Amino acid sequence: MDIIISNASQQPIYEQIYLQIKNQIIAGMLAEGDALPSIRSLAKDLRISVITTKRAYDELEQEGFIYTVAGKGCFVAEQNTQLIRENHLKQIEAKMMEILKLGKVCGLTCGQLAEMLMLLEEE
Repeated sequence: MDIIISNASQQPIYEQIYLQIKNQIIAGMLAEGDALPSIRSLAKDLRISVITTKRAYDELEQEGFIYTVAGKGCFVAEQNTQLIRENHLKQIEAKMMEILKLGKVCGLTCGQLAEMLMLLEEE
């Protein structure tokens, strides 16, 4: 499991860990039942506080991405991929609404916004 911490990032370190593990689970890089590194081990590898790592794991557990077995560690939980996909679609729709509103303020048409999106995709 690869986790890269950026000290220059505006995101707190626990959030960087949380998001990277969550994204690896969603992408299928971490499968149901896979063991995660222990909190202490991950903290040591990343050279961060155990408290920071624990907070990231606690967030993942609250969201249902992992579960803890006392004395054995943390494991990837079974995922409802349809629910995760629906959640992502809602987030995309919300961001698209923001883009439409901002585009109207700038006098852009939907076609121009679509063209911008296609140009960004090519990069």
